[in-house]
Amino acid sequence: MKTPIWLVVVCLAASLPSQAQTFKPIELKDQELANLRGRYVMPGRIISFGVVMTSTWQNANGEVIGATSSMQIQQSTIKPQFYVSMIDEKGSGTARSQTPGTGTVTGGSGLNSTEGVTQVVRAAGDNNTAYNAVDINVTKANQAPATQQRGEALAAGSTLVGANGAGSLSVSSTGTGVQLNIMANNNQGSTVQRLAQGGLMQNTTLLGGGNQVRNLTSLNVVLRDNVPTAESLNGSLDQLKGIRTLGF
Repeated sequence: MKTPIWLVVVCLAASLPSQAQTFKPIELKDQELANLRGRYVMPGRIISFGVVMTSTWQNANGEVIGATSSMQIQQSTIKPQFYVSMIDEKGSGTARSQTPGTGTVTGGSGLNSTEGVTQVVRAAGDNNTAYNAVDINVTKANQAPATQQRGEALAAGSTLVGANGAGSLSVSSTGTGVQLNIMANNNQGSTVQRLAQGGLMQNTTLLGGGNQVRNLTSLNVVLRDNVPTAESLNGSLDQLKGIRTLGF
C-alpha cells in the first residue's frame, strides 16, 4: 500500500471520537458474505416487528371459514407469541346444497421442498377465485406502537381447530413456524399457508366451483426515526478535517 493512503487511514483513526474507537473495520470472509441477504440497519433502529397471516375459504353458499394469526415483537416483549382469531361466517343468501367437486389435480409433491416465497394456485373447477399476497410495510416512528393482541394464544407444539359448513380449519405451531390449513367440504379443495424455516408457502388447490380463497401475509416493520445528533455531526466534520490536511 502506498504511503499517502496509509496517512489517510491514520488521520481518519485519529479524528474519530473516543467513544467510536471500538468500531474497528474487519475483513469478512467469502463464506460470510455469501450468507448475507437484503439490506441491514444499525442495532436499535428496529423498534417493532410484526407478522399477520390470514387464510379464508368461502364456498358457493357464502359460508366462510378461516383464521388470522398474528405476532408482534418489540423491546418490551418478553416472549414472542402467536395469537389466533377464528373466522366463522354464515352464508348471506339462501342455503343450498353445493355440488361436490369432481376435479382432479396431480403432481406438486416438490412444492414442500421449495425455499423463499412460494405461491401456487391449481384449479380444476369453474367460477373460482384464489388470491395469494405478501405485503411488507416499513414505517418510521419515535416509539413502538401500542400492542393489543387479540385471539387465543397459540402455544408451541399446539393446534387450534374449527369447522363449519364451508370446511374444517387447523392452525398449528411447531418448532420451525406456523401453518394455517383449510380443508373444504364436498371435495371442493384445500389451502395451506405456512411460515417456517425462512420461507413462506401459500398453496391453494380447487376441485369444485364457486369458491373464493384468500391467503394474505403482512410483515410490518417500524424503524426509529433517528435525527443526527451534534456528536455524530462533529465526528464527521473531524474526519473531514483530517483529510483536508493531505489536500483531499
